[in-house]
Amino acid sequence: MQSLTELAKGPLGDSLTHEDLDWLHLILADWQMLSDLAAADLVMWLPTRDGRFQAVAHARPSTASTVHMDDVVGLYVQPTREAWLRQAMEAQQVLHSAAPTWLGTYARTEFVVPVVRKGRSIAVITRESNLSSLGFLVGAETWTVEAADTLCDMIATSEYPYDATPTSVTHGQPRVMDGAILIDAEGVVKQLTPNAVSCLRRLGLQEDPIGRSLIEDVTNIVKEDQQIDETLAVVVMGKASWRSELSHGRSTITIRAVPLIEDGVRIGAVLLTRDVSEMRRRELELMTKDATIREIHHRVKNNLQTVSALIRLQARRSDNQEVREALTEAERRVSAIATVHAALSQNVDEHVDFDEVAKEVLRLASVVATHHHEVSVDIRGSFGEVDADAAQALATVLTELVTNSVEHGYVDGGGVVVVEAHRSGRKLEVTVTDDGVGIDEGRARSGLGTQIVATVVAGELSGSIEWERRSHTHGTRVRIHALLEDK
Repeated sequence: MQSLTELAKGPLGDSLTHEDLDWLHLILADWQMLSDLAAADLVMWLPTRDGRFQAVAHARPSTASTVHMDDVVGLYVQPTREAWLRQAMEAQQVLHSAAPTWLGTYARTEFVVPVVRKGRSIAVITRESNLSSLGFLVGAETWTVEAADTLCDMIATSEYPYDATPTSVTHGQPRVMDGAILIDAEGVVKQLTPNAVSCLRRLGLQEDPIGRSLIEDVTNIVKEDQQIDETLAVVVMGKASWRSELSHGRSTITIRAVPLIEDGVRIGAVLLTRDVSEMRRRELELMTKDATIREIHHRVKNNLQTVSALIRLQARRSDNQEVREALTEAERRVSAIATVHAALSQNVDEHVDFDEVAKEVLRLASVVATHHHEVSVDIRGSFGEVDADAAQALATVLTELVTNSVEHGYVDGGGVVVVEAHRSGRKLEVTVTDDGVGIDEGRARSGLGTQIVATVVAGELSGSIEWERRSHTHGTRVRIHALLEDK
């Protein structure tokens, strides 16, 4: 499916400027709202070089039956309708069919709306209604159609779309079918849909709102609440095309204003409402859960640091060299895990930037393991973001490998341990290389540390590990292949 920009370049070439396309995109951003208010299909047409009109966008109403069962984007208008569309563009006026047109088993009534920007018609919109739709049969919510008439007139006079409409990144964007309220220029309620009545009842407005000032009723409700959106008054009065949120008790309603303008004067507005109480409750639960998880990681980190300090104290009090070495190794492993929990306590999800964790973990490992010679760690490449379980496993593995290189590889002098990471999607390859004395044949998995590494790599990282003695130079290279979880 081609985009509007691609379709526009086809039939028009360079006739539309970037500003023209931006104007059309603004209309399409509110495409569904206008279609639902009008209870009609909306089709946007662009004139072609040969005088025809090609459909570039189509919206079907959720408040009535559609006219077009098939997709019309990319098709050309029937030759019998071309003159009518051209007349609307040249006159820059909304045209209405004098009589319904029968399409098989149902009749269609049609408006043609020119899209005017800076005194120039750049496109045309057909607004096609299925007269057999239930809403038209019973005359339900005819005021929404009248509001759509006003918006169509605003399109033809360049007063719609609005110059400044703040973008919204929150969930719960109100729609016509969620609730719509018609107010006059003074903010007095003229009409509203049943769903809008339900939204107001959720807030505690039990009286019939018709004929009442909505801003006064809302103000009486939120008197006791301290936190009020500063844009609420502007939205409820329908003065600007903004969105706001109103909470009272356990109920939360989003409100969006769609000002109605006639001859440059605001004559009222349509307020779209939506009950988002359950949605906000779930978001609050998730926020609470995230905060709880972060607090747990923080406390685990503190507890592990306490355990590490106790082990270090016990090691200092021991007279047995082997006991001191064993306790020092245990303290180092606990510290590595504590570092991961410290990083997790700062995040809103269960993932960490392991590049930062690796720097801290390996720095501590090299410092603790170095006795008489200076050994540094050089980290190359990137680990990327890693989930909590994999982060703890990687921290443990790298700590053991670097410690082994420092303690056993550099017995007679200093050097550099190189840790290099290559990440490709879920696959992670890590090599730990030193230029020390090198590992002896058959000694790869004889110690406790290397046994821990092999077990963790196979069990928690779903990977494999290889030890090799560097042939041309001194030292050892350990290569790890791990498979990480998708974020």
